[in-house]
Amino acid sequence: MGSVQGLAPRSRRFWVGRWVVAVALAAAIASWPACSSEPERPVEHANFDFTLKDMQGNDVRLADYTGRPLIVNFWATWCAPCKHEIPIFVELVEKYKDQQFTILGISTDDPAEDLRPFAAEFRMNYPVLVGLGNDALLDAYSAGFVLPTSWFIRSDGTVYLKHEGSGTREWFEEQVKAILTTADGHQE
Repeated sequence: MGSVQGLAPRSRRFWVGRWVVAVALAAAIASWPACSSEPERPVEHANFDFTLKDMQGNDVRLADYTGRPLIVNFWATWCAPCKHEIPIFVELVEKYKDQQFTILGISTDDPAEDLRPFAAEFRMNYPVLVGLGNDALLDAYSAGFVLPTSWFIRSDGTVYLKHEGSGTREWFEEQVKAILTTADGHQE
């Protein structure tokens, strides 16, 4: 009774046609963006409510960097992937400094006295901050478990990307270009 094979040819075409329409309609609904099972990611703003010490013991307020595109990079002196990306960062800061781009390099477990010779050796041309002992900061940025961890933040304070691990120079530059671009597609 439910078989299409036992129907007259005209009736069979009718039911086959309905099934084709039903399958096409189901596929259209499933692919419709509003019906997607993947929720839209909410816009996340960087938390700049922290004050850290730099290598000389001076207070540095993260809030002073609002309005600038930047990378907040969590790293350690013993971390080989961190050492790999530092020369890339030095080059990118130099290349895009006219667009107010910078990096905040936050060492997760090194005291200032260990950071000074390290930063000099690697010619770090961006602020190097002491994150040691600042668990609230590390928790807020989900940093410290995987190093390096980098947050790419647009000048409006929105988080473009959180990345764990290192990358190539080309990959980092692509992300920097993305945070230098405003929501309407213009370069800053």
